[in-house]
Amino acid sequence: MSQYPVLYVEDNADDVLLLRHAFKRADILDPVQFAQDGQEAIDYLAGAGKFSDRKKYPMPRLVLLDLKLPKKTGIEVLQWIREQPALRKLPVTLGDMCRAIQHFWLSYNVFPPEGSGAAEPIPKSDDSSSS
Repeated sequence: MSQYPVLYVEDNADDVLLLRHAFKRADILDPVQFAQDGQEAIDYLAGAGKFSDRKKYPMPRLVLLDLKLPKKTGIEVLQWIREQPALRKLPVTLGDMCRAIQHFWLSYNVFPPEGSGAAEPIPKSDDSSSS
């Protein structure tokens, strides 16, 4: 388990629960910190206000950033991150996190039936016959 958390920036409580459940189900043990809006994400990353205690709120190793957020949008947060020299290389996933989690959840739980051949490699075609 990493000492550096994932920062999940999401204003929808149901999506936060879904992420927690998906991480647990996938045995992802990394700690997750949450920010409810774009300004709170910036405050967290800047160590401002209630996030000034870096032992309690360590710098994340990854940011999962929703696009549609109150106060500041995901794009505005990403722009702010990229303007900070110390944060420029911080990995950020920007998008509709709910859809991404649902996609992960579905792909994580769906497997082809054993012996169906669905996981078999596709044979290469012989290009020498076309010359």
